[in-house]
Amino acid sequence: MKKSKFKYNYETLSFEPVKRNFKAMLKTAISFIFSTTFVVLLVAYFLFQYIRSPKEIMLERELENMEFNYNVLTDRMANLEAVLEDLQERDDNIYRVILEADPIPSTVREGVYGGVERYSNLANYTNSQLIINTTKRLDKIASQVYVQSTSFDEVFKLATQKEEMLLSIPGILPTNKANLVSFFGMRPHPRYKMMRMHSGVDFSAPTGTPIYATGNGVVTTAKFMAGYGNTIIVDHGFNYKTLYGHLSKIDVRPGQTVKRGQNIGKIGNTGTSVGPHLHYEVHYKGTAINPVNFFAFDLSPEEYNEILLRSQTVGQSLD
Repeated sequence: MKKSKFKYNYETLSFEPVKRNFKAMLKTAISFIFSTTFVVLLVAYFLFQYIRSPKEIMLERELENMEFNYNVLTDRMANLEAVLEDLQERDDNIYRVILEADPIPSTVREGVYGGVERYSNLANYTNSQLIINTTKRLDKIASQVYVQSTSFDEVFKLATQKEEMLLSIPGILPTNKANLVSFFGMRPHPRYKMMRMHSGVDFSAPTGTPIYATGNGVVTTAKFMAGYGNTIIVDHGFNYKTLYGHLSKIDVRPGQTVKRGQNIGKIGNTGTSVGPHLHYEVHYKGTAINPVNFFAFDLSPEEYNEILLRSQTVGQSLD
């Protein structure tokens, strides 16, 4: 039997039965539901805010472990970059200097290690920028390691060829019975009476004085050339070539291999010349350079210093 509810009526001073209708019952139910829901949400908030679940604890530990490993990886990359930078410095300023090779341009060392599309698959994640930056850094290291490895292959090859290179680079006087009378640089031309670039040096000597190859190489030219007269050009390899002009006689032929000190011709007065002499040039990578810089191999320090002092005076060329 359902129990009845009563309430006290202060006017009649008696208990009266409570009449409950549907609206009152619905109001009470809704109030109870909202109150219960509020309490549940409040309890849940405090639970999620201050009490970590086992899954959260596991994820937090994994995150800490990932951060630790990432920091270790970053430190290792920094060490690799430092070692690589040291290798690059040694390569450019020690090994390549000793072997007379050009340093590798910074544009080549930096290289191209990826574009926008390369990292598109790493985008749109929570830590996308961190992942992309780390991947770029690793790609850059890999590219630089490849360039350095290739460079060391080249340096090793140059080292094995060092003896051959030393014998091939122009290293002696082209004639030992001559007087060095005109030097490299701007000089008055004997015929045109004006200052012109003199791209070699002139040795004055009687016609028929022997001329010698200044380094091992292959004769590429042995013929009459305008201005130079009878001319010999020797390709020494390693980007070096020498030219011998105004000869009276050519004793070699194109394609012939010559050795340092080998007689290749005779001094003469052919071409644009005002007297018997040898015009001698040294070219490196297609550009004429001062031959005096190579005479130190064949002269005493005193003789070389004397030639250096004389080369600074402006005298007239013989061609």
